[in-house]
Amino acid sequence: MTRQRLAILGATGSIGSSTLDVVARHPDRFELTTLSAHSQVDALVALCRRFRPARAVVSDPAAYAALRDGLADAGLDTEAHAGPEALEAAAEAADTDTVVAAIVGAAGMSSTLAAARAGKRILLANKESVVLAGDLLMREIRAHGARVLPVDSEHNAIFQCLPGDPAQRGGVRRVLLTASGGPFRGFTRAQLAGVTPEQACAHPNWSMGRKISVDSATLMNKGLEVIEAHWLFGLDRARIDVVVHPQSIVHSLVDYVDGSMLAQLGQPDMRTALAYGLAWPERIDSGVGTLDLAALGRLDFEAPDHATFPCLGLAYAALAAGGTAPAVLNAANEVAVSAFLQGRAGFLDIPALLQATLDALETHPADSLDATLAADAEARRVAGALLPRLAGQARPDTTYGTP
Repeated sequence: MTRQRLAILGATGSIGSSTLDVVARHPDRFELTTLSAHSQVDALVALCRRFRPARAVVSDPAAYAALRDGLADAGLDTEAHAGPEALEAAAEAADTDTVVAAIVGAAGMSSTLAAARAGKRILLANKESVVLAGDLLMREIRAHGARVLPVDSEHNAIFQCLPGDPAQRGGVRRVLLTASGGPFRGFTRAQLAGVTPEQACAHPNWSMGRKISVDSATLMNKGLEVIEAHWLFGLDRARIDVVVHPQSIVHSLVDYVDGSMLAQLGQPDMRTALAYGLAWPERIDSGVGTLDLAALGRLDFEAPDHATFPCLGLAYAALAAGGTAPAVLNAANEVAVSAFLQGRAGFLDIPALLQATLDALETHPADSLDATLAADAEARRVAGALLPRLAGQARPDTTYGTP
């Protein structure tokens, strides 16, 4: 068996760790060519000791010397590299077949685009790449013969439930993305006014990083997934719905015009989607246990509360506006979530800052990477300037965008 050669960009995060867990179960199937981190040198060197990749990359150039010395002290032949250009080079490398795009946030966009231009098989966990530059990314994928396998649990579920041939998808009425509702499902806006970062990061079902945990708590994560689904599956916003499913067992559904609805079910464990992406079109052991439906007893579904969690509606509005609006939304969200995690803003300030930033900036065509990056940078500047004036001013009875 020819081993699949993998680059895992974002190896020290939760997605990277889950990917490596699956890879370790199948040493005969996979060979690691690149592991990357932002600046967690000790963790990256420890992974290199175990998996012996050809190269290790830190995106923070200031961490290069520590990485180089750490690899040398460990007696490893792994090459040390640093900086965004090194990430792009790793994504394009001839010794790599598959790139796991697991860098969080806008920082992962350029390396994902590089993998697309190199015609790689891309296991896409970096939803921001699609939100910021969906049109550009999909054009590059088509132009260079790359293949995207989504490994977000929701998009992976839709991928599994859709016909493999896009020409056969005329019978699809809509897709339904499931949302757990996060730790604050059932809260009122008044209750949300005083929640803490620690509460927001305590997801009831999934083990995730702090930024994505806050996005789940605000439902912004689901909003970004709506935008992502639009580009990945070629669906307009009217055919992408969200349903709250607190057990996180049904990962998403596809509704067909004949009345059929197909769903993918599984434990709330990212290794299932990652194993599917790694081995597709085959299936391999992921280390995830089977479902005991009798023990579960029930599966619940409810409509999302747009009034209490307006970030979802703001994402629909940004998708409708098109152009650079999704990039502005994403950038403002990263600023807002960072401020919330640092204690510089409240939970309700997050949608307030998103709305204010969208209102402050005109929408332009997102027809190039430069245009997208310019919109991202301007949105961060504007959101940063607005934050001191907005922080603590959001009222529990304030309403924002509508879906």
